Amino acid sequence: MALKIHHLNCGTMCPHGAPLINGYGKLTDNGHMVCHCLLIESNDGLVLVDTGLGIEDTRNPTKRLGHAFMAAVRPTADYRETAFLQIKELGFKPEDVRHILVTHLDLDHAGGLGDFPQAKVHIFAPEFRAAMNPNWREKSRYMPHQWAHNPKWVTYETEGDHWHGFDSIRAIPELEDEILLVPLVGHTRGHSGIAVNTEDGWLLHCGDAYFHHNQMSNDPSCPIGLELFQRGLAMNNKDRVHNLQRLQTLAQSTHGEVQLFSAHDAFELSRYQ
Repeated sequence: MALKIHHLNCGTMCPHGAPLINGYGKLTDNGHMVCHCLLIESNDGLVLVDTGLGIEDTRNPTKRLGHAFMAAVRPTADYRETAFLQIKELGFKPEDVRHILVTHLDLDHAGGLGDFPQAKVHIFAPEFRAAMNPNWREKSRYMPHQWAHNPKWVTYETEGDHWHGFDSIRAIPELEDEILLVPLVGHTRGHSGIAVNTEDGWLLHCGDAYFHHNQMSNDPSCPIGLELFQRGLAMNNKDRVHNLQRLQTLAQSTHGEVQLFSAHDAFELSRYQ
């Protein structure tokens, strides 16, 4: 069947230092970032890829997200941007969301998990282990109250399958359509991309494996602020850079057969909206 995919922004963030983030050099540009999520209409109900910020995050953002996050990225915390409300506005019921795939469990990707307590949450096993038993560096990025409702976790290990040269894992076997977890570790211990096979070719949601669209251009570049941000957040920067380079090769070699986009680039989201 032909998948119908909705591209949603589930959280706008307006960090300081716009010229260092968007690279345009415009002091008047707010350099905003988005939380690019996918809503997929499948044969087994709705599938959500990442959740962005959730209802409770917008009601009490400082308590839920922390002072440091609020000061650094200044999320708008707008209830109208939650996946929950956008799904209702599309004419669906929130309980129609049967499956959620997460690129990773950072607080700006997993905030909406509790809004869909009936959904199975599909995740790369190393990311699940990191979030459940974080080390001292990881404790500030994972918010256990975002999954205090005890989700129906479904974890996956690599099993030798490959997709365009990357390890891959077929997620949600009951679906007629191909949706793959593609490990892209570095940003977190178990960070993954999500590949979706559509009638127009593959979409690859790269999560936080990169942050700026120019990083996937023929002559890759990145605004200095975002480059430092990516390095600072990486749990393993060597792995992050390695997978970034592999994604750049993929973007340049598939000639549109695979469309890549990241989680926070507003320009990339605008291509689909």
